[in-house]
Amino acid sequence: MNIPVDLKFTKTHEWIKIEGNKAKVGITDFAQHEITDVVHVELPENSKNVKKAQPAAVVESVKSAFDIYSPVSGKIVEVNEEVLGSPELINQDPYGKGFLFAVEFSDNNELADLLSAEEYKKII
Repeated sequence: MNIPVDLKFTKTHEWIKIEGNKAKVGITDFAQHEITDVVHVELPENSKNVKKAQPAAVVESVKSAFDIYSPVSGKIVEVNEEVLGSPELINQDPYGKGFLFAVEFSDNNELADLLSAEEYKKII
């Protein structure tokens, strides 16, 4: 299982890469294995406000549909249009080309609740 040490994680299997006050978000390698073949993705609109731990996107597989929660509160500043046309990128490259969206977050205190790679490894 690939769990990059430079990322933070949530208990609901999202990863977050913090770059200043912007954070890229996707689902973990573990989650994409559990979901299996991703066939459809619904992403939030640019400029939409999201709240921490609230649904922000949906990933559908041949099994079911899964809500993807925002790890932080803020404004959507980027959506990965590429996964809309090629949802399999989430399975192929969950930490790269398969990212879902980026959030300009508003509260640094929310970052304290995120898990390190080691902490995430223990819950899976």
